Amino acid sequence: MESGRVNPGMRLGHQGFTGLGRVAYNLPENALVEASLRRGEARLGQGGTLLVTTGRHTGRSPKDKFVVRTPGVDPHIWWENNHPMSEAAFDRLLCDITGHMAGRDVFVQDLYAGADPALRLDVRVIAELAWHGLFIRHLLRRPARSELDGFTPDFTIVNVPSFRADPARHGCRSETVIAIHFERRLVLIGGTAYAGETKKAVFTVMNYLLPEKGVMPMHCSANHARGNPVDAAIFFGLSGTGKTTLSADPDRTLIGDDEHGWSDRGTFNFEGGCYAKTISLSPEAEPEIYATTTRFGTVIENMVFDPETFALDFEDTSLTANMRCAYPLEAISNASATGLAGHPKNIIMLTCDAYGVLPPIARLSPAQAMYHFLSGFTAKVAGTERGVTEPEPTFSTCFGAPFMPRRPEVYGALLREKIARHGATCWLVNTGWTGGAYGTGRRMPIRATRALLTAALDGSLGEATFRTDANFGFEVPVTVKGVDPFLLDPRGTWQSPADYDAQAARLVAMFAENFAQYLPHVDADVKAAAIGSAAPVRAARAAAAP
Repeated sequence: MESGRVNPGMRLGHQGFTGLGRVAYNLPENALVEASLRRGEARLGQGGTLLVTTGRHTGRSPKDKFVVRTPGVDPHIWWENNHPMSEAAFDRLLCDITGHMAGRDVFVQDLYAGADPALRLDVRVIAELAWHGLFIRHLLRRPARSELDGFTPDFTIVNVPSFRADPARHGCRSETVIAIHFERRLVLIGGTAYAGETKKAVFTVMNYLLPEKGVMPMHCSANHARGNPVDAAIFFGLSGTGKTTLSADPDRTLIGDDEHGWSDRGTFNFEGGCYAKTISLSPEAEPEIYATTTRFGTVIENMVFDPETFALDFEDTSLTANMRCAYPLEAISNASATGLAGHPKNIIMLTCDAYGVLPPIARLSPAQAMYHFLSGFTAKVAGTERGVTEPEPTFSTCFGAPFMPRRPEVYGALLREKIARHGATCWLVNTGWTGGAYGTGRRMPIRATRALLTAALDGSLGEATFRTDANFGFEVPVTVKGVDPFLLDPRGTWQSPADYDAQAARLVAMFAENFAQYLPHVDADVKAAAIGSAAPVRAARAAAAP
C-alpha cells in the first residue's frame, strides 16, 4: 500500500523497488514522529522531541564508503581517498538490498539540496526507519507541496540499517556499506543506523557534481550581517571544530551550519536544517541551539536522559561524545529565509589544534590560505568517527576529505580563483587547546574566540598591530579589545617555552610531511608558504636564544 503525496509516474515501482510493504510518501513531521513511536524506534522526549539511539555506529564509517568505478567516472575520482567498488559488486548489493526490503515498510521523502534554484539537486530518500525520514526532512530542503506532483529525483538514496553486507559478495570491507554510483545516480546504505551517513552522502554527490559547473562546494557554515546579505562569511571546519556554534551568532543571520556552495552569484546553503553536537551544550553559551532540544520534532540522537523525567544529560558521554540534535533551520530565530547570500567577505578556517601550538586567530595571505585549506589540519574529535575516543591530530584536506570525490587541487583551485576575484580576507582560527597540548592545556575559551571573530567580521581586527608567527609565517594580532593578550601568544601560555618550541617544531614537520603530496600540483607562491616562509624567523629566534 502506498500513501502520501507523490508524482504517480515516479512511484518506487518505476525505480525498480517492488514487493515492498507499506510505502509512506512525504509524511510531515508530526506523522513521522507518530510512526517512529508506534514502531518502537524512539521515545518521546520533553517538548515532543524524538529520542533515538543508533546502536554500535554512533558516528560515520568512512572506511566503509565506496564509489562505483565506471569508465565515465574513473578519470575524475581521487582514488587514493575513495575506495572503489566494481559495477558487478554494486549490482549484487542492489539486488540483495531490494530482496531484503521485500515486505518491509519504508518511508520516502522527496527533498532537494541547494537553495539556489539554478543549482538545485532533487533527492529521493527511501528509509527503513521513520525517524530517518524525519531526520533527513529536517536536514535537506523541503519542496512546496505543489512541487511534489512533478518531482523527479536526480539522485536516490536507499538507507536500510537492518541489512548486513557480505564483503566477499559485495566487494566491501564489513557488514556496513555506503556505495555511491554516480552514473546511475543511486546511493545504497546498509548496516548502520547513524543518520549522518545519508546527509553526508548528499554532500559527497554535490562535491562531485558542482565543480564541473564552476561552483565551489564547501564543508562550512555561513552567516551574513543582519539586513545585509552582501556581507557574508564562511567557516570551514571538520565536525567538532565549532562550525555550528560560531556561525550561530545572534548578531548575524545564519545561512547554514555545515554545507554550502560558492557560485558566480554568491553563497548558498545546500541544506534546510542543522545537525548540532550537544555535548556540554548550555543555555548561556548557545541559547538558540539549546532551545531546540525541547522543540517538537527535534531528533535527539544518542543522548542519555533521565528515565522518569526524560531530562537530557549534556555531560554523559557513555553512549558517545558525538551526541547530536537535528532540527530545521527555522528553529533558529535569526536563520535566513532564503539560504542565499553574497560572496564571502571573510573566510574563516577553523582548526581544533590538539597540540596547543596555533594561536587563537591568524590572518592568512592568499597563498597561505590555499596551503592551510589543502592541509586541513585539525583533530578528529571524540565520537565523530567510529573508534575515535579522544582528540586525534589529523590532516583532512579541504576540511572535509571523507566527502571529497575529486582531487583536492580541484577544490583548492576553485577556492583560490574565487578569493582572487572577490577579494575575501582569510583567517585561521584555533578552537583547540592553549597552554599545552590535549591532556595538559585547556580548551580555547569560547568567549575569546567569539570576540576575535566579531573583530574580524566587523573589520576592526584588520586595523590591529600584527606580528609574524615564528613557525608558520602568518600574521597574528598583538592586542584585540576584549581578549586577554596572554592568549594571543601561545608560546607564552606554556609553562616551558622550550617545550612549546619542541612541540611547534614537531607540528611544522608534520605539516611539511603531509603537504609534500601536493607540491607537484600547486603554484610557486603556495610552495613558498609550504616549505618555510617562516624559516628566517625561526632561525633568528634560535640565534637569540641563550
